[in-house]
Amino acid sequence: MKIRQATDTKRKRAASKRSLETKSRVFDAAEKVFADWGYDGATIRDIAAEAGEPVGTIHHHGGGKEALFHQTVARRAEILSNARLDALEQARSGDGLRIEQVMDALIRPFVDLTIENPRWRSYARLVAYVSADDRWRAISAECFDPTAQIFIGVIQKCLPHAKRQHIAEGFVFSVSAMLALLTSEQRISALGGKGATQNTQVDHLIRFCVAGFNAEL
Repeated sequence: MKIRQATDTKRKRAASKRSLETKSRVFDAAEKVFADWGYDGATIRDIAAEAGEPVGTIHHHGGGKEALFHQTVARRAEILSNARLDALEQARSGDGLRIEQVMDALIRPFVDLTIENPRWRSYARLVAYVSADDRWRAISAECFDPTAQIFIGVIQKCLPHAKRQHIAEGFVFSVSAMLALLTSEQRISALGGKGATQNTQVDHLIRFCVAGFNAEL
């Protein structure tokens, strides 16, 4: 009897592992297809083909198209938020937090994630798509706004004489520029030629964004 119970438990664990692997493939595929074609251009069949799974499996793990889209955006949002907040906390541990450090904590963690795992570039395209379409305001509010408000509050302390409206504008402009860097690297090379490393480009972007905030003072 004990042997049978141990065998049953092992089978359940194996099935759970397979299910998690399948779910990961489904969301990886959804991320790529939604990033490449947008919400309107993507289909569940496209996602199934990309994942190498039946259409029914996509519905099983993601629900309908809109629910799958929501979950795909939300899947990496917490990882990104934690990386940014950890970087901000580390910057705060020193003396005299500066706007340059705040922008570094906002931008560099996303870039580092794309270096560690190229799938994050698809996620960057997906975030850019969500940010540009008012239909997904609720997703942005859930996945990105809490962290955005923390950063805006810290920037306000760094620039106490700046209006909050200007800070909010500068924050959105900075995020847009960051997403452009992550999704348009080839465009930069086409216009300017190769030569600058990604770290150099990130440093340039941070200086660019900081200059924009300082221009409002």
